[in-house]
Amino acid sequence: MSRPASALALAAASTSAVPPESTQQAIGYPSLFLLVLIGALVPVVPTGALVSSAAVVAFHQTAPFSPALVFMTASLAAFAGDGALYWLGRRGMRSRSGSRWLEAIRSRAPEERAAGAREKLAEHGVAVLVLSRLVPAGRVPVMLACLMADWPLRRFARGNLPACLAWAATYQVIGVLGGSLFREPWEGVVLAVALTVVISVMPSLVRRFR
Repeated sequence: MSRPASALALAAASTSAVPPESTQQAIGYPSLFLLVLIGALVPVVPTGALVSSAAVVAFHQTAPFSPALVFMTASLAAFAGDGALYWLGRRGMRSRSGSRWLEAIRSRAPEERAAGAREKLAEHGVAVLVLSRLVPAGRVPVMLACLMADWPLRRFARGNLPACLAWAATYQVIGVLGGSLFREPWEGVVLAVALTVVISVMPSLVRRFR
């Protein structure tokens, strides 16, 4: 085989090794939904960073509806995960022996923050639930306050829907800003992840400083 022919073969092989956008989307959106859903139930997945990273990739894709699909996927997954965790918490509240899910919620909500969340929820109602998703580590204390106030699942879901929409929009904007500053998607992903990490640690740093 001549050199030009071998070069063309190598280029064709390298091009075929990169998945097309349709394949990336077919894998990426279900993966994003599953990871955000798991992150809502068990806080070991950095869901904000995932949404921002997905927004960076969508920004650099040619499909016109990619950013909208990222927003819808992240919002729906967060809403479903929060609803499932709240339902499990309510089951624990009704059980005489409690449940491990209720204990997990209580363990992630320090007493001081939980007491403050109950006071704010009594004063401002659903608005506190909406804002809690935008504050790092603010979601679980407010969820526990809703459980203590015996909110039914339907009432919690009505307040949690705009909260999840606002959360997904916020982290998507971070991703779009990161993606617009760089030509390569991976550079925008690095910046988006760095911004989400800074945002997540800021409240704890402020509390320590105080």
